[in-house]
Amino acid sequence: MGQSDVAVIRQHLIDPEICIRCNTCEATCPVGAITHDSRNYVVDAAICNLCMACVPPCPTGSIDNWRTVPKARAWAIEAQLEWDSLPDELPAEALQAQALHPEKMGQGESAPEAHTRAQPAAGADTASAEHAGVVMPAANRWGSTLPPWSAAHPYTNLYGPRATARSIVATVAGNVRVTAAGRDYDTHHIVLDFGNTPFPVLEGQSIGVVAPGNDAEGRPHHPRQYSVSSPRNGERPGYNNLSLTVKRVLVDQAGQAVRGVASNFLCDLAVGDPVTVTGPFGASFLMPNHPRSHLVMICTGTGSAPMRAMTEWRRRARSTGTFEGAKLLLFFGARSQEDLPYFGPLQKLPTDFIDINLAFSRTPGAPKQYVQDLMRERSADLAPLLANPDAYFYVCGLKAMEAGVIHALEDIAREAGLDWLTLGEAMKRDGRLHLETY
Repeated sequence: MGQSDVAVIRQHLIDPEICIRCNTCEATCPVGAITHDSRNYVVDAAICNLCMACVPPCPTGSIDNWRTVPKARAWAIEAQLEWDSLPDELPAEALQAQALHPEKMGQGESAPEAHTRAQPAAGADTASAEHAGVVMPAANRWGSTLPPWSAAHPYTNLYGPRATARSIVATVAGNVRVTAAGRDYDTHHIVLDFGNTPFPVLEGQSIGVVAPGNDAEGRPHHPRQYSVSSPRNGERPGYNNLSLTVKRVLVDQAGQAVRGVASNFLCDLAVGDPVTVTGPFGASFLMPNHPRSHLVMICTGTGSAPMRAMTEWRRRARSTGTFEGAKLLLFFGARSQEDLPYFGPLQKLPTDFIDINLAFSRTPGAPKQYVQDLMRERSADLAPLLANPDAYFYVCGLKAMEAGVIHALEDIAREAGLDWLTLGEAMKRDGRLHLETY
């Protein structure tokens, strides 16, 4: 038996009790080692090269978990998909016995499930993403995992499913529909009150909501992630509350009828109803606080939630002159005007405060228009901001919009005589370009 046959590794795993299924890790992984099903996100030991690229962006720390196992007996993705919690570490005696005698697996020892197919050694050097035939996601290529240098300090993971970070029950203080009645895109603005329990959040952070009941397999629902749409001092200033922007899910991405568990639970809530909450989460998608900072906000649908929070905080701070002269540009896309959340309130914001650009892709009798189309139309205004170290770009919405937005930024930079590769890397390094797509 060769030395490689008895080696042990530190296998990279995701804690299903903490994970909020935000897809950040899968979008960030440069080698495609992370996958998921309807319940769990998991790491394939056959692909993972321990590059650690997925660890810093994770908002909960669920990605930063490891177990020592025999290399030949690493936990299979099929086994991980069934977990409700992480397995315990193997005792040293069991670990040594399994490493030396893998043929005895399945004879009563406490051990991981074997892989169901032949695999290369986990943890060994692997080819780069390009050589492995994996396209590096845009979020990993350009999206920053660092907050702006002047961002306020975020609090994270204060409340969770474990005894060391218990969940908290908030009370519904308001539930208002913010899209036109009778439309398919039923979106609600929901206000949660935390009473006397501290729950500090910043613009750009998110929370987890736990729907009551169990899933089809009889297990409690895991938390669903929602971006906070109110500023740091609450939906109602001075009160310990926050708001969410939630779209009722009635079909999946393939167009098949499906009733979203958490979204329908939230949209149907009445004032006074209890809601179990975890979080807050997120330490990078934060707004700058220095007075010369400009914001370019690009979003679709409920991706407007963090943009609303940032805009409202700036609006409240405007009276003090703190950000006087700072620019706010919003590029907001939806199928139609009736499907656009907060359309009415947007029309009431002063034009000298925010520059609003609306793109509609399904307006009868009009050509399709997307946010990246409007960005190109405003290239003369966006190019100076790309080059300005005090300008910060935020992108939030469906994953499908991400590539189009990045390509538009590349085109705008190129037309202005800027080298996008150098500029994009600098924006990522300086926390100036943030991508949060799902």
